[in-house]
Amino acid sequence: MRDHRANRRIRLLFATFGLLFLVAIGRAAWLQGPQHDHLTQMAATQQREVIAMPAGRGTIYDSTGEPLAIGEQATTVYADPRTVVDAQRAAIVAGKTLGIDPNKLYPELKDRAKEFVYIERKADPVKAAALSKQAIPGFGFYPEELRTYPQGRVASHVLGFAGTDNHGLDGLERSLDTTLSGQSGSETIVKDPFGRAIDVVTSRPVRSGRNVTLTIDHQIQSDAEQVLARTVKQFGAKGGAAIVMDPRTGAILAMANYPTFDANHFSTSSPDARRNRAVTDAYEPGSTFKIVTIAGALEDSVVTPSTRFTLAPTIRVADRVIHEAHLRGTEVMSVKDILAQSSNVGTITIAEKLGAGALASWIGRFGFGKPTGVDYPGESPGLVLPLQNWSGSTIGTVPIGQGIAVTPLQMVTAYATIGNGGVRVTPHLIEKIGNRQVGHPPGSRIVSARTANRMMTMFRDVVLEGTGTQAAIPGYTVAGKTGTAQKAERGHYVSKYVASFVGLVPAKRPRFAILVMVDEPHGNIYGGSVAAPAFRDIARFDLQYLAVPPDAPETKAGTLTAFGGPSNQ
Repeated sequence: MRDHRANRRIRLLFATFGLLFLVAIGRAAWLQGPQHDHLTQMAATQQREVIAMPAGRGTIYDSTGEPLAIGEQATTVYADPRTVVDAQRAAIVAGKTLGIDPNKLYPELKDRAKEFVYIERKADPVKAAALSKQAIPGFGFYPEELRTYPQGRVASHVLGFAGTDNHGLDGLERSLDTTLSGQSGSETIVKDPFGRAIDVVTSRPVRSGRNVTLTIDHQIQSDAEQVLARTVKQFGAKGGAAIVMDPRTGAILAMANYPTFDANHFSTSSPDARRNRAVTDAYEPGSTFKIVTIAGALEDSVVTPSTRFTLAPTIRVADRVIHEAHLRGTEVMSVKDILAQSSNVGTITIAEKLGAGALASWIGRFGFGKPTGVDYPGESPGLVLPLQNWSGSTIGTVPIGQGIAVTPLQMVTAYATIGNGGVRVTPHLIEKIGNRQVGHPPGSRIVSARTANRMMTMFRDVVLEGTGTQAAIPGYTVAGKTGTAQKAERGHYVSKYVASFVGLVPAKRPRFAILVMVDEPHGNIYGGSVAAPAFRDIARFDLQYLAVPPDAPETKAGTLTAFGGPSNQ
């Protein structure tokens, strides 16, 4: 009886093992058959991983070779939550080593539905190396660049900035993104069951971006920014812009704006602070625009510097009566006097003699109403009313810089044209890409050398009579023009002003064309008192910095060679 029961149990055991064997064989056949492709794909996914290798972004240098935008070494730390063994411990170790909050990291690491999460993007490479030594399963590391701006706020509006993915988001970083970015590479790695890389199967090499050299000089730029900021704060102004240009080549040595921002912390700055007013903002220029009317009339032989007019204190143009900035009686003035005293009535009289068609043509020839062609994104063309849309009073407003909007860059380019003997050159910021010199369009003649020389000569004798005396620089002749333009809002002029000064120095052979524009100054509103001193300070630094020899060593402080005064002064 006992033998019978024992045999029965043995047969049952064999049957059980046989059944399990058949199940195992069936399972194996199912896995190797219908599930083969799916499992093969899962295994490859678990064992292999393609890691992108970002290309190094090109460096942006100033004209002296000083880096303005560079890529610093950083390490990105990531994890595959599916292969993280202890999510809590991993979060604590990573948080302590990298200085991040482990409580925010832990939910990410324990979520096994995810295949990839960032631990920290562009971490400190020293801290990342320390974490790597912990050999935490599921963690991975790859090198990246952190875009930084070693000069801080200097030239931030020109440079713009690049985002976390090292793609340009604003300024030259954006417009030159393809040049600076290069081409990313990749690596296909094999991992062990713990998610640790054990071999590199394939790789695609990285092609770094090209370097760019600008015309900006960081010393000239920094000084212009400091002077502009001081001026805006002194007069409680809304903002301002300053440009320093070489009139001979169009190279922009400085382009300053206020308010400003630090490109290293662009995300915390306001859109208003990031706006490059020198290129994007259009404003009514006021008296600085009179240079177009006078130069055009001289070139067309409508007047000469000595042509005289008997001028009443007011002038009626269609339905408008336009006054001088200051009360005076009827006077006889030459063209030279009209510009020196910034006479509105005299300028309009010359404009009427020149004619609306010719004036409109000269406005276009000087480059107003269209972009200058500067190699910077987002340039405004300004606002110029087409001739066919002129009303009867337009010939009385546009010649004195009202009813027209220009950018600071357009205005300084117009003055640079006069300072360059009548030849207009295209303003530019980019000097070299890699080792290749960037070509720029050849200059185009706008007025004759004779007209340009007459413009310069006509006002070098104006010393104390003009309104720009505060732009004087001892030892140098200065040619320039003040502007005080009333602002319009919703079609009506209000008690807000733009004060400006545009000048050329040394006047005998200009090396710099410099514009200073201050938006809505308070207390003192006049270009001669607000913007001219800022011009003087910027120009004086530039002359000394580049060791430009004095061209008038006999002059004393307070002496100025100027292009007259503002229309609203």
